[in-house]
Order: sequence, then structure tokens, then C-alpha cells
Amino acid sequence: MPHAFLTLPAAPRYVLANATLPAVCVKGFHAPAKEGLIRADLVISGGRIEAIAAPGEAHRDLPVADLRDGMVWPAFTDMHTHIDKGHIWERSRNPDGTFTSALETVGMDRMRHWNADDVRARMDFSLRSAYAHGTGLLRTHLDSIVPQHLISFEVFGEMRDAWKGRIDLQAVALFNMDHVYDEAYFAELVATVKRFGGLMGGVPQMWPDLAQRLDIVFRAAADNGLDIDFHVDETKEREVLALEAVAEAKLRNGFEGTVTVGHCCSLARQDEAVAARVIEKVAKAGLNVVSLPMCNMYLQDREEGRTPRWRGVTLFHELAAAGVATAVASDNTRDPFYAYGDLDPVEVFREAVRILHLDHPLDDAARVVTATPAAILDQPEKGVIRTGAPADLVLFSARRWSEFLSRPQADRIVMRNGMGIDRSLPDYRDLDPLSGA
Repeated sequence: MPHAFLTLPAAPRYVLANATLPAVCVKGFHAPAKEGLIRADLVISGGRIEAIAAPGEAHRDLPVADLRDGMVWPAFTDMHTHIDKGHIWERSRNPDGTFTSALETVGMDRMRHWNADDVRARMDFSLRSAYAHGTGLLRTHLDSIVPQHLISFEVFGEMRDAWKGRIDLQAVALFNMDHVYDEAYFAELVATVKRFGGLMGGVPQMWPDLAQRLDIVFRAAADNGLDIDFHVDETKEREVLALEAVAEAKLRNGFEGTVTVGHCCSLARQDEAVAARVIEKVAKAGLNVVSLPMCNMYLQDREEGRTPRWRGVTLFHELAAAGVATAVASDNTRDPFYAYGDLDPVEVFREAVRILHLDHPLDDAARVVTATPAAILDQPEKGVIRTGAPADLVLFSARRWSEFLSRPQADRIVMRNGMGIDRSLPDYRDLDPLSGA
């Protein structure tokens, strides 16, 4: 399949020669690293990685694709998205870019438009984009307000089946935690999540009975073998710190499942003593933290006529230093919560490096969209390059970090089972019937 910088051999067994790999993504092969990058040859056979060898040591009697030191990454993991609400911007724009307006605008759009056909079309468009960019594992949150939880989970089930073998999909029920006291609704929600192999979610807030509400969710998850993924503290308000309560709830309930928390913005607004205390509890509880740098920078500290004073992201470095599993992800795409984006992990990574200062050094940075989120999503075999794994890879002409981070890498090659895929992105005109354009 011809590409701008490389042609893959039309053979069942061949060598990707002179590749540059992020060492943090490579398992079972060691070589001297420079800025966390190592050089190797990859033998591809029958759609899998047969061997990883030092440059020049692979089988030279095989057809060779010479990367000339271009990078090779594993397929990406995008662990926090909202493909149920993606691509509604043209029909439901955020009037002022604020969080409050986003909530209101999405709510109105949901009531007017979110039938199964609408959700299905937008989900499919989102997944076509993610696939073309190189994503192999994706978790989406689904707005689960009555009756949307039944509609969206059914469509999600269809999408998961339709995309099997291309993108592995997970879904989280995002619901108003006031409704934990509505026994009929909550029981139906839990049963729906269980039926589709999903996760419990929600948005903990600083209610007087926050601990009680959290305990209800934790008990329901434990009783049904479900993991949890919360939206937490997506605000600049220092007094909002539900993150600590989530950590305490996991410990208090002896919950053995996985608990992930997204955003955690207000943690960065705390004084050092409070931040240290909360981070210690998060680490003790074994929570996973995903930062959404593009969306948080867009929404947080936005006021008309005023320049934002902070970046909106959590204490990423401090959490990682404490041993907390940390990752970044796309979050919203072309909807009132984020007007832009294309579910492209390269864009997410590039912007995360800049916003979160993941550089200097960049040695381990590649893990935040590959190995770490894949492990958090309980698929540790993904997000890594190892012998025996499917050759689900993303190839770049960029050789070094400066090259990789300075351009959008539009000429990348996405490989699945050792073959290049058609990287054509869906045309926005496909969405015109949904937007009234």
C-alpha cells in the first residue's frame, strides 16, 4: 500500500527495518535509549510481531520496509471519550464556551435529537475517525438520563459488535447521582450496565450525603462485578474536592474493582498541604487518574472578556510521582463541551506534552496514550510492542521528538495485523442530515 514516506511489502512475512520505538512501550527487548527512544528491526509474520531485533540483525532474506529511523508506536488507547454526544456542534453550539452553557446546550440537544439513529450515526463517524488515526481501544461515557440510558447502551452494543477487531470498545454509565435514591431507575441502570459489560460512572459533588451516595454506587458495583469511572472535580473551585471522598469510599468499602477518576481539576487549586494529603489517599486507594487537557483548558476559568489564569488540568506530575497510574485522553469532540478535536491521540499527546509539561525529559511520555491507559482498561496486552503480539502499529516518518511534536503526522501509516489500513477520514458532509445543513 503506497504512502508518502514508506511502502509496506505485499508479503506475509517482512521486516520493518531501522525503526525508532518509544522504549516505554516495548516489552522483552532492551537497547540503549536516547530520550526514551530505541532503535530496532521488527519482523512481521502472519499479521504478528515475530521478532524484535537490533538493527541489521533481522532476517535480511525477507522483504524490507526501511523506516530510516522513523518512529513505530503501538495502536493508541483513548480511555475517556464521549462519542454519544460528539459532533453536535453545528446544530447545538455553546453560546459562550462555559461549562454551564455546555450542560444546558447538551441537555436540550439530547431531548430534541438523541434517538437511536442519531446516536448511531454520530458514534460511527467518531469511530471511523479514531480508527483512521490509529486508536485500537476506546472507552466512552454514555449520558444515562431516562430514557437515554436504554437507547445509548443498545446502540453502543451494536457499535461494539460492528467494530470488533478494529477498535475494542468500553462504555461507562454517566448519570446524575441524585438518582441513586430512585430505586427503580438505579436498579434498571445497574442491570443495563451489567448486561452490556460496562462500568458505573457518575459525577460526585460536595453534597452533605456524598459518602452515602458513593457507598451506594460502590456496593452496586461490587455486587455486580462492575468497575467504576467517575467524572470528578471538573471545576476551579477550591472547595470542591470530591476526589478525596472517592478515595476514602474505595478504602472504606474494601472495593476490589478498578476505580478511575477523570479531570480532578480542582486538585491543582489546593495549597501544598491539602494537595499532598489528597494525593496520598488517591495512591493508597489505588485510583487511576485520567487528565483531559484539551477540554479542560477550553472550559476551565473561562469568563467573558477575561484571560484565563490557569490551565485547568490536574496535578499530573505529583500524582505520577506518588505511584498513581496517570493517562490522558480526548474527552469531548465537536460538541458544546469542546468545540474542536478529532479523536486523534497524536493531537492529544502533542497538546498534553505542551499543556502538562510532559517534556524535558520526554523519556516516558509515550505511555500516557498507550501502555498506561491500556493497563487501566484491563487490557495490558495492548499499548505495547512485544514479540507475539498482533502487528497493530502506527508508523511515522518523524525520527525524533522534535519532529514528532512539531507536525500533525498526517502521513502516518496505521497497521492492523501487519497490513496498512485505508486512513481516509470520514467527510463532515456525512453529518449534514443530522445538523440540518
